[in-house]
Formats: sequence, C-alpha cells, structure tokens
Amino acid sequence: MKDIIKYASVGAVALASLAACSHGEDAAEARAHTPKDMVYIPAGPFIMGSNKVDKDSAQRQYGFVRPLYLDEHPRHRVDLKAFYIDKYEVTNGQYKQFTKETGRPVPALWIQNGYNVRDDKLKTAHVSNLRWVARTYFHIDRDPQTLSKEALLKTLFKVQHYRDTLPVTGVNWYDAKAYCKWAGKRLPTEAQWEKAARGPKGQEYPWGDKWHEHYPNTGADSRTDNPLAPVGSYVHDKSPYGVYDMGGNVTEWVSDWYKPYPGATYESDLFGKKQKVARGGASSAGHYALSLFYRTARRAHAKPSMVSTDVGFRCAEDIGSPK
Repeated sequence: MKDIIKYASVGAVALASLAACSHGEDAAEARAHTPKDMVYIPAGPFIMGSNKVDKDSAQRQYGFVRPLYLDEHPRHRVDLKAFYIDKYEVTNGQYKQFTKETGRPVPALWIQNGYNVRDDKLKTAHVSNLRWVARTYFHIDRDPQTLSKEALLKTLFKVQHYRDTLPVTGVNWYDAKAYCKWAGKRLPTEAQWEKAARGPKGQEYPWGDKWHEHYPNTGADSRTDNPLAPVGSYVHDKSPYGVYDMGGNVTEWVSDWYKPYPGATYESDLFGKKQKVARGGASSAGHYALSLFYRTARRAHAKPSMVSTDVGFRCAEDIGSPK
C-alpha cells in the first residue's frame, strides 16, 4: 500500500510539473505573439482598489460634490487571465480610418477645428478658400494672406499629421466599443485596466508610489489651447508592464458599469447600470492638477452617451481570440 501511495504521489507531482510546464509554454507563446502596439499582461493576481481615506479633507477644501476614495474600497485581490492591451491610447488617425471605413459620424470637435477635412479636398481647394480655412478652423500662427498655396498646404498638412498622433476624444462609450469591435478587439474591463496600470503589487501611480507632477500629461506643460500630447510622448508615464499614458493625457472608457466592489460598505445613488467607468487622469487640469486625479485606483464615471474633450479610450484583446 505504501508503494502505491508513493507512486501515486510521484505521479501527481509529475502531472503538476507537466501542467506547469505547459502553462509556461503557453504564456511564452502568447507573449511571443503579442499583436503590434499591444502589451501582454500575464495571468495572475493583483491588488485592486484601495482603503485610502480623505485625511486632509480635500473634498471640503476643493468643493467636490462626492466623497473621495470611498468607491475604491475595499482594497482586494483579483485574479485575472492573461490578456493583451493597447500600449497607447487610440489616436485620432486610427479613429479617422474607422470612420472612413464604417461611415460612423466623426467627433463634433473635428468639424469645429477642420480635422475632418480630407487631404485631397485641401489639395484641390482654391488658395482663397485655403486661406479662409486656415484662419477660421486651423488658427495657424501665421497670416494666411501672406502664404502661397504651396506654403499653406505644407502648414495645414503639418497640423493635420500632428493631430493624427493625439488621442481621440469627444467619443462616447458606444463609439469606443464600436471602434474596438471593428479593430477585432474590445474595451478592457475595469480590472484589466487597473492591473495594466499599476502592476501586480498595486502601485499608487503607473510609475511607482511617489507623485511626480511632470511624469503624466496633466496639461501643465502645454503652451497651446489644446493640452493633449501625442500618445506615448510622456516616457515616464509608463506602467510596470510598459503601457503608456495610464496616468494622464486622457481619461479612458472601460467596459464596466459603475458598481461597488465586493465587500464595499459605501453606497451611491449612481451605482448600478446607470453610468460607465472611465479610468486614468486627463490633461485639462493644467497647473491646478491634483495628484489624486492620476492615481491608478481612482474611478471616474459618466453616462455612456457622454462626450468630452477629456475622454478617450484604448482597447484590449483576449489571448487566442479569433480575428
């Protein structure tokens, strides 16, 4: 009988070892096949939420309507399967391609600033029309009347190509979901977003536990009316997994409804299937930026039909999902 138990134990260990090897090989293969401009987030647990409290009475000091931090309670462990997430926020250029191929309406801001105008339309426009467009919509820093058509086109294309690199904003949750589906992806869950942002140990910010005001794009460095920056240009705003702009630039839609975490005692009239969660800080605060807005555990939320110049998104993808 002892020999039977001995051999059974050895067999169990061998099977466990084989399973571990198989899992390791699967993870290595998934990492090796990470899609372009996405990041592999390994399976395993991470710390989600916080037990932080408003010790400094910041709510009263700054006049916030809702209490701070309480919807992040309690700090808890979440175990996730491996997944991919976009390394960068979805850009205007990527979203423009989506609207061209699907016919989905462009963000209203594009109509207001001329970004919706196609390059071929600019090329064939009369110089007088180009000067009017440059003055009325593009607000270039030179007098359009002094520029030739060639110089005007060069200037306008430079503006348009720069805008291509900025994160798309002015899109609601349904727009974000539709784009991700078109791209063969989906919106990340709230838990996936938070794990990708803070790593397995629950960092306070994507880069660590100490606040650095110039690490994320808060808008404080901007010298223009548009505080957005090209995606990935704030090199210090990078998570432990190498995902960019999860601290600042734009707040990002995720798939979840705004609900309490398991075991929470805080109650809100907004909980339920009323508002969608959005994560990350934005660049609209400028010199008034508060570190609490750029924390990885912070939960923003809004009606899914809401659009804002502060809100964009990125996509996620399941391992092995069909294209």
